[in-house]
Formats: sequence, structure tokens, C-alpha cells
Amino acid sequence: MSILSFKNVGKVFPKDKEELVAIQNFTLDVEEGEFVCLLGPSGCGKTTLLRMVAGLESISKGAIELNGKGITEPGSDRGMVFQDFGLFPWRNVKRNIEFGLEVRGIPPEKRAETAQKYVELVGLKGFEQSHPNELSGGMKQRVGIARALANDPAVLLMDEPFGALDAQTRNQMQFELLRIWKETRKTVLFVTHSVDEAVFLADRIVVMTGRPGSIKDLWELELPRPRNRASSEFIALRKDILDELEVQKTVV
Repeated sequence: MSILSFKNVGKVFPKDKEELVAIQNFTLDVEEGEFVCLLGPSGCGKTTLLRMVAGLESISKGAIELNGKGITEPGSDRGMVFQDFGLFPWRNVKRNIEFGLEVRGIPPEKRAETAQKYVELVGLKGFEQSHPNELSGGMKQRVGIARALANDPAVLLMDEPFGALDAQTRNQMQFELLRIWKETRKTVLFVTHSVDEAVFLADRIVVMTGRPGSIKDLWELELPRPRNRASSEFIALRKDILDELEVQKTVV
């Protein structure tokens, strides 16, 4: 069942006396519980699409619907995880996770109970009172994921969440994210520049064209999880998608 629908979506930015067409004719249905990765050249509009779903960016053309309702503003039914963590340095782990609940007016006892639940889900039990400057990059991103999940969103939006991490931590966080996704069964829309990451994580990969961004191809992945990066199937699929992106780079 489709939970998130992009209907002929377009985005235009003003640029001097002209207009910059960032996205055009983007149409996609995302199924409930599906893990979808957006992949494409820099500047193709991946993050802009995510921001439009979050209600942080206006839609110039078409519509984006969540559970059949058009998106026009931010809401707690969408959770956003950013690359730069975006944590409040003066709040400890638990208080950072509680932030969205606090904004919504959830009573303190319920906030604390919910925050603790997600502290444990993301593997940070024992670090509730730690502040961001006391945490590693991977731990900070766990807090970001927990904060987004604490509002129980219908869709989890992730904008290159592991891009700032070292390779070893990034791989570890990919395993952790899949564990969390398996437990919560949230619908995930994940932006990445890494073909390897997309093949490791996704049910479907949306390959976008260069600007103006639209869908060039859709890849449905049938590789069983957990996926082995060294397997011939994984390597072949990664190569095919890389080849497609290289052809596109040449054309653009």
C-alpha cells in the first residue's frame, strides 16, 4: 500500500532575473514500510525532494501526498535526520530526544518514558546524561535517529546521515539502521551519494538524472539481508548502477 506519493513534482528556484529548474516531472509511489534510496549526481535535487516532503521547502508544481493528504507544511508525521546531526549542545542525550515531544506539549513523564525507549532502541543506554561534545560521531547520529523516531512519524527522512562519518563507523551505522528499521518498520526515504550504501540498505533505488532532477531508472533489489558486500551479486549490481551513473555524467 502506497503511503507517500510524488505526483509530477517540480521545483523552481529564482535566480537573478531567471529561474533555475531544480526538479521536474518527478513521480513516485513509496510503499508503507519500504526503504527507498535516492541516488544521483550532485545538484540533482535529492535533498530538495526530502525537504519538500518534510514541509521545509515549497512545491512549485504537482503534489506530494502522505496517506492521501497533500503536504504543505512541517508535521510530526515526518521525521528528519540530518547529516550535521543538528543536536542542541546544551541538552543531554535524553533531553535532545525529548525536544520534538516537548514542542508538541507532551507531559514530562510521558516525554521521559518515550525518550528512554528510543535511547535503548538506538543502543545509547548509559549515555542519557551525556552531552553532544562527549559523544562520537556515530553516537551523535544515533541521537538524531532517536529524536526523529520519538515522534512516531509515518515516514523517516534521512539526508546523507552517515556522510560525515569515517568508513568503519559508517558501515557499523548502516547495520544499526537496518536493525532499527526492522524493529520499527518505518517507511524510510534515504538520500545518499554512495552506490555501495544504497545497494546495502535499499529495497528500491531511485536513480535520478542531473539537474533538472527526474527519475532516470528504478532498481528493485531482491538481494536477501543481511547483504554481503563481497558477494558476486552485490558487486555486479553495484557495478551496473555505477556504470549507469557514469554514462549519465558523460551525457550531462
